Order: sequence, then structure tokens, then C-alpha cells
Amino acid sequence: MKKLNVIMIYDANEENILMCKRAKEPYKGKYNLVGGKLEEGETKLQGAYRELQEETGITRKDVKLKHLMNFQYQVSNIELEVYVGKLNKEVELKEEVNHLQWINKKENFFDIEKYAGEGNIGHMVEQVEYYKEKLLR
Repeated sequence: MKKLNVIMIYDANEENILMCKRAKEPYKGKYNLVGGKLEEGETKLQGAYRELQEETGITRKDVKLKHLMNFQYQVSNIELEVYVGKLNKEVELKEEVNHLQWINKKENFFDIEKYAGEGNIGHMVEQVEYYKEKLLR
């Protein structure tokens, strides 16, 4: 099974979520969470921190990631690991490929015309809001 990750990063005030605007398929032109593929020999958490740093410049010193959930897509043979974290300070973002943007957490992340993932991002945001005392503290 192909291993992928996505990372939900909240700003220090817990008002905005970091999103990238996809420059290529899948979901070209839509907003998505940052993330990527797990490399051979690294743990899932190591892969999440590596992808986060590559795509945004955010490091382990800036945020503590917590595992939120997994999605398994049997037909496409993909396991998607979801991590969440809150910045402990303001950071300067460094874009790799996709344009990065802070989006208010009250946005409708179920809007599949604007956001990738067929509504999964909306579900993830709801879960973080419900369990934020455990996930963002």
C-alpha cells in the first residue's frame, strides 16, 4: 500500500489553517493540506516532519505534530496518514512548488469546488475542533 501524509498546521492563534494551492494534478487549482509520500526507511512521523519542512520551511522546533487519523483507499491502494499541529511562534513560510496561504478555520472546507479531498478536509477540521484540547495544546 502506498503511504502518504497530509499535515494540518494551525497558526499560533488557532484561527487559520495553512493550505497550499495545487499546481498539478490531482486537484490542480484547488486548496489542499501540505504533505506527500513516505520515503523508504523513515517512520510515518519522520515523513510528516520532512514533508512539512520541504513544502513550507516549518520545522520540528516550530510545531509539535500529533497523529489525527488515517484514511485507507482500497481501490487506489493508498493509506493517508493525517497529522495536526499548532505553531508555537510566527514563522516565515518557504514555498516549494505550491502557493501557500493561511485560510480561516471557519471556511467551508466541504466545498469541493474550492478544496481537494471530496470533503475529507472538512471532516478533519471538524475532528480537530472537537478534540482541540487534546490536539492543539
